Amino acid sequence: MAIYSYDRLVQFVQAVFIKMGCPETDAITATTVLLSADLRGIDSHGVARLSGYIRLWEAGRINAKPNLRIVHETPSTAVVDGDAGLGLVVAPFAMKVAIEKAKQVGTGWVSVKNSNHFGIAGYHAMMALQEDMIGMAMTNASALVAPTFSVEKMLGTNPIAVAIPANNQPSFVADFATTTAANGKLEILQRKNQDTPIGWVQDKEGNASTDSNILKKQGSLLPLGSDREHGSHKGYALGSIVDIFSAVLSGASYGPWAPPFPAYIPMPENQPGQGLGHFLGAMRIDAFRPSQEFKDHMDHWIERFRNATPAPGHEKVLIPGDPEREMETIRMKDGIPLVDAVEQDLILVASNFKLTL
Repeated sequence: MAIYSYDRLVQFVQAVFIKMGCPETDAITATTVLLSADLRGIDSHGVARLSGYIRLWEAGRINAKPNLRIVHETPSTAVVDGDAGLGLVVAPFAMKVAIEKAKQVGTGWVSVKNSNHFGIAGYHAMMALQEDMIGMAMTNASALVAPTFSVEKMLGTNPIAVAIPANNQPSFVADFATTTAANGKLEILQRKNQDTPIGWVQDKEGNASTDSNILKKQGSLLPLGSDREHGSHKGYALGSIVDIFSAVLSGASYGPWAPPFPAYIPMPENQPGQGLGHFLGAMRIDAFRPSQEFKDHMDHWIERFRNATPAPGHEKVLIPGDPEREMETIRMKDGIPLVDAVEQDLILVASNFKLTL
């Protein structure tokens, strides 16, 4: 496993996006969003995805120079047309719109259509923290997930992220897929030639499976909870909410019509909307109560949960965002590890674009 410094990967990834035709400012934004995943230890959504974006661009499904625009708005809401741009660029644009609306009227909510995969949801939600606001982000995705009691793939992994500032304590940052595991984690196991834990996937007949390649055999991912007895109906409901907020609300394609991330998979026929959809929100704390008062109470909340009695075999109770924040500190200092398959993939990208990794 090779180790690459953050700065080295920034230089390379930014050069790739520029080679694709992205304006420099968009290339910088896309690179920052993409590598935030690697820094935070979410390797499934970082540079491992770069070649996937390139293939979508080569297939004409990503517009490197989109005309991002608001197509409908009220003082607190907006719909953004991403013009088939990189979701890594479209979502930050939309989140900035949400933040500006929150500055004016207390909250801002933006639904996005005609976009693509936007990286980790947590990055976009955390943008609100810079303005001392609460941030939310969610997106629909390729239909890889079977609803409870189904064998048909109808939903994406449809993540939800919420970022909440505190005072002296680090921010609360929850970022999770509404499936038992994100598809990217499946891809990591494929590269390592390893099986999945039970409860992640099912085969095409609906039987439990541990085959990390099961999606290539008409199998499907499972909603959060894995089966009805363990609460998969809750994961199914959460994924559905994300799909509706992100796509039905904005005019993007939803459910089984969501555009697939792998460029080799044909686009679904009779699409009801345009591209993937996102939903982003920003809330000014003082729209509810004095900001300092709230953050003091967030500190109190976090401290109490940190001091909860740990179960046997565990040293401490974590707060959402703790593992990622600690990993970011380590990787910024020591570098980002890349499994051999990802490194070889990037070497091929470098060769094709006549760049140096």
